[in-house]
Amino acid sequence: MGILVVGSVALDSVITPFGHKDEVLGGSATYFSLAASYFAEVSMVAVVGEDFPEAHMTFLKNRGINVSGLQRRKGRTFRWKGEYGLDLNTRTTLDTQLNVFADFSPKLLSSHCSQDYLFLGNIDPDLQRSVMEQMKQPKLVACDTMNYWIENKRESLLKTLAAIDLLVINDSETKELADEPNLIRAARLILSWGPKILVIKRGEYGVLMFGPNSVFGIPAFPIENVLDPTGAGDSFAGGLMGYLAACGACDDVSLRRAVVFGSVMASFNVTDFGPEQLGNLTRPEIDARYREFRQLASFDDISGKYTEVGSKF
Repeated sequence: MGILVVGSVALDSVITPFGHKDEVLGGSATYFSLAASYFAEVSMVAVVGEDFPEAHMTFLKNRGINVSGLQRRKGRTFRWKGEYGLDLNTRTTLDTQLNVFADFSPKLLSSHCSQDYLFLGNIDPDLQRSVMEQMKQPKLVACDTMNYWIENKRESLLKTLAAIDLLVINDSETKELADEPNLIRAARLILSWGPKILVIKRGEYGVLMFGPNSVFGIPAFPIENVLDPTGAGDSFAGGLMGYLAACGACDDVSLRRAVVFGSVMASFNVTDFGPEQLGNLTRPEIDARYREFRQLASFDDISGKYTEVGSKF
């Protein structure tokens, strides 16, 4: 089953304590599409300028991503520059040049409208709803958002949330959106507004998923050499949606596995600057790390083997 993603394609300049790279391929739609492409067919809707390198277009095509919806317009491509300190969970934006992305108005091709899975990147919530209105009858609609829309277009964002199935945001955005410092209470409040599932990204601390009747949490996969966390959240979302599209199910077991696959894809992404590593994986590598993750998070095999005074587990 196919996935449609609508979001940004950018040229990123990134500084971390471990190095820097200028104008590497970036953007939410880029990282999402690359991660999801290992599981399902992906179509991308985004906009770039006339300066967008043809080599980047080829890179996306070589991963089997359908770029027929990637508009090339007169002007310069969206650019972002950011810096991370030793705490890679936080970053400082040094420069943002929206360029052609400032007037982005997604117009779907007829082939896009019949896709079963839709992921809306953190674009204007008005645009998110305009995309949903162009779709025929997707099986699952998921979206991301960010603090800018929470603070400046809250009412529009709430309308979008009332119409989606799955929301993927980070822990600080969850608390800000709900105006609630307790993450559990914040999650329950957001679910009452419409989304059936809330997935909260917590960086190096892992992921929490809240559904109507269950809560699921996993740690982040331990990575020794983290170079650049840019795009990790979008890679996570791509792995999650890719797995759901591949299995064609959205029950609790499938959702839990999807969260793990999302975390697997994010773990590969952070080991290099830009998406080069993410775009050159093999499915056996992904599946092997998934099995490592299962072993890491499992505790069933020690049941009954640990005894304290007066206790047996």
